[in-house]
Amino acid sequence: MTAPLEFSTLCNFRDLGGWRTDDGRAVARGRLYRSDSLAKLAGDDLARFAALGVRTVIDLRYPWEIADRGRAPESLDVTWHNLSIEHRTYVQADIDPDVDPWRYLADRYAEVAEDGVVELRRAVEVIAHDAHPLVFHCASGKDRTGLLAALVLALLGVGTDQIAADFARTEHATGRLVAEWRDRNGGATPRWPAYGRAPEALIRLVLAELTAAHGSVHGYVTGRLGVAEETIAALRARLLTDDEKPHDGDTTLWQAR
Repeated sequence: MTAPLEFSTLCNFRDLGGWRTDDGRAVARGRLYRSDSLAKLAGDDLARFAALGVRTVIDLRYPWEIADRGRAPESLDVTWHNLSIEHRTYVQADIDPDVDPWRYLADRYAEVAEDGVVELRRAVEVIAHDAHPLVFHCASGKDRTGLLAALVLALLGVGTDQIAADFARTEHATGRLVAEWRDRNGGATPRWPAYGRAPEALIRLVLAELTAAHGSVHGYVTGRLGVAEETIAALRARLLTDDEKPHDGDTTLWQAR
């Protein structure tokens, strides 16, 4: 696995490269990244980020989140797309501790998959056709980002076990995500004790239900989202390689020092 790049301002940034596809290819490294909010980038991290060569950013947050907390710094000189895929607001820190949290969140992901079809379609199209390294992110890089990452990896032919492993790597950032929430909320503690969690079970449930409803993730993307087969072919041509070493399972994030 590529040696980690350390950021002091981001806690959930990683390369989606290295995962092996079912047909023996691999996702190329250095082309597609996922992250928590790039609005936090500052200081020396700006140069570290610039060294990646990222020229395009997809911001999955609501416009009001961007107005409140900012967008990717202008100094990065990137093409910036705001594609807010979530249309029904909820406060994750306030989830009832007595409900099944993964069932609850799977239902929220299902709402995104249903409501955000225009934005999700556009996100897939941008990723497929952009010629430069690209990063997509939301606030924590966990839910909206996790869903889009799962869809893209599935379209590339990565199996469910590896998609779930990538999703669960956010668990190594949970402590930092909770700390950031506390800092924003005067030192309070989230009502939901699992705030910041991203277990494999959650994304497995989401993918299983998309498959049950649409036959496969591919069926959901081409049917409900309306993504053209030519776009999926372009996605695979851009992001797959025969030369990449397989992912070694290292769960180290490119996260805060």
